Amino acid sequence: MSAASGTSNPEYVVARVRARKAQLFDDDDYRKLVRMGPAEIARQMEESVYEDEINALGARHAGVDLIEYALNRDLAGQFEDILRWAGGRLYDLVARYLRKFDAWNLKTVIRGIYSDTDRDTVEADLIRAGELADRLVDTLLDATSVEEAVVALEGTRYGDPLAAAFDDYEESGVLVPLENAVDRAYYDQLLEDLAVDETTAVYREFLTAEIDFRNARNALRLAGSGAGVDPADYFIEGGRLFSASELSTLAGSREELVARIRSSTYGDELDEALDALAESESLIGFERALDAALGSYADQLGFVNPLSVTPVVSFIIAKEREVDNIRAIARGREAGLGPERIESELVVL
Repeated sequence: MSAASGTSNPEYVVARVRARKAQLFDDDDYRKLVRMGPAEIARQMEESVYEDEINALGARHAGVDLIEYALNRDLAGQFEDILRWAGGRLYDLVARYLRKFDAWNLKTVIRGIYSDTDRDTVEADLIRAGELADRLVDTLLDATSVEEAVVALEGTRYGDPLAAAFDDYEESGVLVPLENAVDRAYYDQLLEDLAVDETTAVYREFLTAEIDFRNARNALRLAGSGAGVDPADYFIEGGRLFSASELSTLAGSREELVARIRSSTYGDELDEALDALAESESLIGFERALDAALGSYADQLGFVNPLSVTPVVSFIIAKEREVDNIRAIARGREAGLGPERIESELVVL
């Protein structure tokens, strides 16, 4: 992602993005997919916006592999289009946000090494929509240990945070400290030199919410990992709901954490989503509800502020959720899971 010249052009980009958003799969589409096998899902995708990807990859892949490669290629292509359309300040804001996929790829590779997953399987999960060079990503995929991957990232924005978290990883034996370090490095760069003015105030409001939700998610993961690591050590600055010390206390009680969010400025807009958070029986369910809540918040901000970057961010989140949902359906059907079970795993925005 190189910096774009020219003036910011939110009217044009938001119009293009809203047209793309109207093409996303809806609840009825998902209800059809959960009753199909992988081959049928691929055929259904061929009749949608994924037609080009399915046709291009169909000679080399089949089943779930075809679906995953097509999803990831389309996702990267969608975001490349947005960057191609955007100019000036809007380009910079979108490019910063899309670095989330660098963070996703790093965590995916580290998890793959940790679980001894074969290279091809890990690579199929990567979304090359960030800015890390393909050569570096390939080096990470070839790494044979977590330490080797951490060393390979020296000199990048993720190098020092991962090196600092490595001792916690070795002592605890769980990946949460490394994953949280990646998250913190991503959000640090997202807010770096981001002046709050008329064009970024709404975007900053959304990022504040995302950081709050990420802090809540990371604290609960640490608390549930048994790693004995203080969530305050991996606190991400920039939110408004918690201080580092408060988060350490709240991480021990999901009920108190939900109550804190409900009584905050997010409460009225996210009341329904927070009900789902409170009723979730597992951390996975809790995180899924957080994703839905964040997407809803982005939608609301984008509706109220149609010429800000938030409608673009709202589309990025919705597109990412579509890819996650279709992938979950394909994998679930391949594993023999029933439609009801799979539907309960989806995030619908």
